[in-house]
Amino acid sequence: MHIRYLAIALAMVSAAAGAVEAAAARPRLYITTETSAPSSMLDGRRVIGIATDKVREAMQRAGIDYSIDLLPWKRAYLAAQQRPDACVYSTSRTPEREALFKWVGPTAIGEWVLMGRADSKLKLRSLEDARGLRIGTYNGDARDAYLRARGFRVDAANEDLANAGKLLLDRIDLWAASLRSGSTILARYGYDKKIVPLLVFKRIEVYLACNRGVPDTVVARLNAAFESIARDGTGRRIERSYENWGQPLRQP
Repeated sequence: MHIRYLAIALAMVSAAAGAVEAAAARPRLYITTETSAPSSMLDGRRVIGIATDKVREAMQRAGIDYSIDLLPWKRAYLAAQQRPDACVYSTSRTPEREALFKWVGPTAIGEWVLMGRADSKLKLRSLEDARGLRIGTYNGDARDAYLRARGFRVDAANEDLANAGKLLLDRIDLWAASLRSGSTILARYGYDKKIVPLLVFKRIEVYLACNRGVPDTVVARLNAAFESIARDGTGRRIERSYENWGQPLRQP
């Protein structure tokens, strides 16, 4: 009888060990992002977008299970800092953030742009020309931190697109926006004739930023997947698939 119990116990230990090995071979990540069309947005209940589709493709190629939640940026970013299984995109890779995460990508190259009203007479040759002006930023975003650290006058909003309305209502003088490849967000919401770029003040790569607890092997697999996506043209095909996404919304 003891031999039988021993055999059962050994079988249970073996099964548990097998489950652990399977989990290690097929890890699962909790991915967060924000609403930032056409990079990431909701289509019904599914998160889609250029960066989203690249992340999904990388997860599939790397053999990693995942879920994606679309959250306000501060919550999305905080989750990746607090949860050892979490990553957040699209995150600007800055020197201040370098040691906070393990980096996968890039998912895109972004431009930080000072936007103004089309009827404005402002002329900006450098970022210094904006000193003293009211600059609309996005609460918790890298652009907000960048400008604050340099002593600029910022007015943060809880949603980035809210700055477009603030600009048109003359509540701010400029909007520090981030425009990525293929972005048609201004045209989609009818702002493209009213708001124009005045100055590109920084170009920066954006990434999938993973908690320091995500294993190096997982990060390496994902980076290899992103490299193959760029090399075989999949990334460009994903970008082209959203070229018509930004058609202006029809008014009721």
